[in-house]
Amino acid sequence: MPGIGEISRRTGIKIPTIRYYEQIGLLSAPERSAGNQRVYDQAMLQRLTFIRHARDLGFPLADIKELLGMADDPDRSCAAADVIATRQLAAVKARIARLTALQQELERMLTQCSHGTIADCRVIEVLGNHDLCAQDHAE
Repeated sequence: MPGIGEISRRTGIKIPTIRYYEQIGLLSAPERSAGNQRVYDQAMLQRLTFIRHARDLGFPLADIKELLGMADDPDRSCAAADVIATRQLAAVKARIARLTALQQELERMLTQCSHGTIADCRVIEVLGNHDLCAQDHAE
């Protein structure tokens, strides 16, 4: 059974993050070796891989915890998992829309810039006065 360093290498999750996942209950405390080293089994490796993939897809930790609970009950309906995934998809679409608006605003600023001196720089002018933006992109 591998230790925390090997599990970190296999999953791409940093050691402090693995310990954090144990603290918040996403991962149960692993067995300890005779030398008091954490020892992880295949199920823990799979769980960490699940967590890593869910984080890569942007799921918040609370949703991951809920999804892991569902994964632990394979006979349960997947309707609740679909709700969580649908909510995450909506959040991703909203972020994409916001990033697209930011891209358009930056392109507009650069297009309007005369590329002369700072005194005439449209980028500096727009950054100094949000009212000059075409869209409201503030968080």
